[in-house]
Amino acid sequence: MLSSGLLVWLGLLAVLGLWMLGVYNRVITLRAAILVAWAQVELALGARAQALSALLIAVAEPLASETAAVEAVAAAQAQVLAATEALRRRPVALDTVADLSKADAVLAAVMVRLVALVEQQAALKADEAVMAPLAVLRDLPPRLVFARQMFNDAGSGYNAATRQFPTRLLGSLFGFGHAGRL
Repeated sequence: MLSSGLLVWLGLLAVLGLWMLGVYNRVITLRAAILVAWAQVELALGARAQALSALLIAVAEPLASETAAVEAVAAAQAQVLAATEALRRRPVALDTVADLSKADAVLAAVMVRLVALVEQQAALKADEAVMAPLAVLRDLPPRLVFARQMFNDAGSGYNAATRQFPTRLLGSLFGFGHAGRL
């Protein structure tokens, strides 16, 4: 028969194992919430990329004298797409989220100039091939802001859980990192 001391140790090991399993499952559930929120951000970014591509094609010839502005938007969009692809592979990584945030800020800055150039051209304002993607680009920011807020909220919940005392002890064992904010 097993001694009572051995039974106590086995019971403590079982409780510790169950606690570790519970902590792991909780953090994985919070990480899954980040993935769901990232899917919403990615949908909004994809819609913006499609509208921006259509706009760039439509204005390439009429704004031939402003190729620098058009090329700057295209280059910034390429950076956003690269950062999006990197974040798709690692959505709970601080550095990839920061890269997307930086690329998105650059894109927003250069898009202001392009939109101003389009609005200065009366012929472009009458062209449906220009105005349709421009309307999509104007309608997307609230959707993107909401998706980013969901992503940031999910990341905050994950970060809070991984910083709590008992969970923090297991963070390095299970590879729980710090989630970034968009």
